[in-house]
Amino acid sequence: MRTSSERQGNLASRSRPILTCAVLFMFCVVIVLSYVIESTSASANASGESAQDFSKFRHDTQQHTRMPCLVCHVRSSNSPAPKLPGHIPCASCHSAEFAKGNSSPICAICHTATDVKRFPPLRSFNAVFDHSRHARQTNCATCHKPTNRGVGLSIPSRAAGHTTCFQCHQPQTIVGDKNIGSCSTCHKPGTVSRTSESSVAFKRNFSHAEHSRKGLSCSDCHTIRPGARRGSQVTAPQPAMHLAPSGIKSCAACHNDRRAFGDDNFANCRRCHEGNRFKF
Repeated sequence: MRTSSERQGNLASRSRPILTCAVLFMFCVVIVLSYVIESTSASANASGESAQDFSKFRHDTQQHTRMPCLVCHVRSSNSPAPKLPGHIPCASCHSAEFAKGNSSPICAICHTATDVKRFPPLRSFNAVFDHSRHARQTNCATCHKPTNRGVGLSIPSRAAGHTTCFQCHQPQTIVGDKNIGSCSTCHKPGTVSRTSESSVAFKRNFSHAEHSRKGLSCSDCHTIRPGARRGSQVTAPQPAMHLAPSGIKSCAACHNDRRAFGDDNFANCRRCHEGNRFKF
């Protein structure tokens, strides 16, 4: 009759081959999985590289979005016209494409067959602006200039926007710990939109220049609304007189027969009403 120790020894001896096989099997599984994962990853990377279109530049790629604007857009002067970044910023990441020489499609981003392209217009970025922050530092006339013989006022945009903003936002202007001369100060990814310079009041014989000559300032008629979206940050009086609603700032606030000719003064209607669209 076998003792307990003999039975345990026999059981252990029978278990060793099974354990060895299990370990070898797991090792083989790990090797195969590692090979499959590596092959899949390499295939995906190769597919991604081959699918990438190097002939077009996009700001919204994963690699480009995490880079500061100043890596590529260095303002060496206060010129309102932005310049293309040159080879160094691009070649730092795309060395494989630059190694191909003129045959690489990446050259077509900035170059034609014989020349360098002009800086492209704003397409994938919008412009942000906060009147409430600027009103503490400057006045309206710094940015808004008379247009249409003084009837309206300009809203800086395109190259004129840079010319206006660069009066204060110079290349190395630091406020706090932020460089306010960088692209990201004003431009954020999004759809380009521009605020209209027209107004209903301009069609009713209103003139900023005429009111300015009477001693009125912007704040007499307009109020800044902090935090409002662009296009709604500055209020404007309702261009109405005779039936102007109460509680709303309108022309009637000043044209009350005390400060200026008012609602009951019909001596010369054409002071406000003129043109083919005016009807009695």
